[in-house]
Amino acid sequence: MESLPRDPDTSLLDSTQAEDKDKCILSSDTFCLSPSLLEQKTLPVDEKSPKSPKNPRGRFDPYDSSEEYVGVVTLPIQVRQKAVKKGFVFNLMVVGESGLGKSTLVNSLFLTNLYMDRCIPDVSEKIAQTVSITKSTIDIVEEGVNLRLTVIDTPGFGDAINNNESWKAAVHYVDQQMEKYRRDEIGLNRKNITDNRVHCCLYFISPHGHGLKPIDVNFMKALDQKVNIVPVLAKADSLTPKETRNMKAKILTEIDKYKIKIFQVPECDTNNNDPFRQQDLELKRSIPFAVIGSNTLVERDSRRVRARVYPWGIVEVENPSHSDFVHLRNMLIRTHMQDLKHSTHHVLYENYRINCLCKNLCLQ
Repeated sequence: MESLPRDPDTSLLDSTQAEDKDKCILSSDTFCLSPSLLEQKTLPVDEKSPKSPKNPRGRFDPYDSSEEYVGVVTLPIQVRQKAVKKGFVFNLMVVGESGLGKSTLVNSLFLTNLYMDRCIPDVSEKIAQTVSITKSTIDIVEEGVNLRLTVIDTPGFGDAINNNESWKAAVHYVDQQMEKYRRDEIGLNRKNITDNRVHCCLYFISPHGHGLKPIDVNFMKALDQKVNIVPVLAKADSLTPKETRNMKAKILTEIDKYKIKIFQVPECDTNNNDPFRQQDLELKRSIPFAVIGSNTLVERDSRRVRARVYPWGIVEVENPSHSDFVHLRNMLIRTHMQDLKHSTHHVLYENYRINCLCKNLCLQ
């Protein structure tokens, strides 16, 4: 049978399409195989090169081209390196009546002495003293991680006969730092903004009473929308375990009664058997934290511990059966410091910024 003549252009087109099809098949095969697998196919079994050792800083060495990873897993390492290089900032406000152990507790939390040059006023000076704001800043370095800690104290709070407006100084300071940060943020140079906003407020509640006093309610109601409030039951060694439990229940009942918003430990997304979830549950059960502070090291059972010595025995600061100091330290420093800063920036500061914008719109 005689074949029909074909157009030379058509035959050329068919041959070109066939070649392109072969190339596509080859390129798809090549794309499905990583370079390391291609190398293993071409090399004999005896010549296969062993995998490079893992990098101790991460899951693999990012400079090793033989690794079978894209490199996305190094992103947390990059973020950590930049964060460590920049350093961290934490601003802590401590509020409470005089004599509740605020300075001692802060020194015990951060293993430092922030109040070396402090002079205690006498009774005559306390009568004329008004609430003031004092700041103490110290750099804490631990294994290459630098934390700039600023402690804001309120001497004179609750010491006057009439304490109706004793909370105004603290409210004014918190608003002032919020406004300063907002002005720096809308300014031209935003590279080196100093964050002086209060990230957490430890409010010390006296153990000598029946729950919250009017000054406690007024202060926390005035600041619960501006700062993360963490209630602390001071000098827990003056209460029996039963009295401590009753006092905690009474404080939580009154906080709920007066609709005071305190810092809530975020929910853990892991399963019930995870140790972090168990730790979060212990933190929630410990609020308000019944704490004891001490700067004295005592020898006990061949080890040195921070404790308070009494005629009837020794109260260890870091013993969970004696106080909630360990839970407070874990929440404040080891597990939820970033949550406190995140809540300050994304919730409390955003609310303040929106209120300022609404006021400006109303004025216009």
